[in-house]
Amino acid sequence: MFKRPLSVPRNSVVLPAGYELVACNVPSQVLAEPDGRIAISFLNGSGAEVPLIVKGKLGAHAGAAAAPRPPGSAKSWEAPFEGETERERLSERAHQDREIVYLLQQPETHAFRLYHDYTESRPGVETYFNVVRSGSKVSEPSAYVLDTGEKLKTKIMTGAELVAAKMDVGEPVDATAQVVVIPFSPVKAGQSTRLRISETYTAAASYRVEGDELVFDRSLGRPRNAVVLPEGWYLLASSIPTTVTQMADGRIRLDFWNGRPGAVDVLIKAKRRGR
Repeated sequence: MFKRPLSVPRNSVVLPAGYELVACNVPSQVLAEPDGRIAISFLNGSGAEVPLIVKGKLGAHAGAAAAPRPPGSAKSWEAPFEGETERERLSERAHQDREIVYLLQQPETHAFRLYHDYTESRPGVETYFNVVRSGSKVSEPSAYVLDTGEKLKTKIMTGAELVAAKMDVGEPVDATAQVVVIPFSPVKAGQSTRLRISETYTAAASYRVEGDELVFDRSLGRPRNAVVLPEGWYLLASSIPTTVTQMADGRIRLDFWNGRPGAVDVLIKAKRRGR
């Protein structure tokens, strides 16, 4: 464990060879040194000390096997999200309660399980539409009301089927796009309904294996986003500052709290544990 208050504006801490990062309490970029040692790096613009706590654990590769693949020149496969409206950009970000957790399966499957929570407070609304982004395929959707535990029916439709059924998603949807449709009891005035939606996505372009490394490359648009690495993998790199924790079952969890409007383009790399 490395526990130290740091007050300088630019900071970097490098773990010893053979150690993986299992905890970091300050949102930090994670990068691998050329020899494979894991480093965290963060900016501190507060003018005050930051009580940094970094924890490492033996389990990463050492020696030649630890060296990361050289960064490539290929650009991210995902196009940026369409710009938001002025109303959306000026909404209170900290008040928004949409959050999502990605549970990465073994990367050879290109699949990740996810669940996301959503609160609907508009009177009369009785359907939630989850439009699946291009490049991803959805399966195994399920949903329930967090307030009561009531299980809800789900259905996968295409944009064309929604038009034929005269169902208004509230945004333009491509005719071939998949949309998860979840009906629920109409929201009453002055009340709200909080949903938890679970799905499995397969996205070969954004979740893949390159050599001996796992790569997760995806835009995350919620204020609070979490990504859990699959069992047996340690974190090698995160392009976006993140806090890191180790779960009770040994998996590594990365949390991205995005206080600004818009998405963050997350690029995560990981390696299989050496021991």
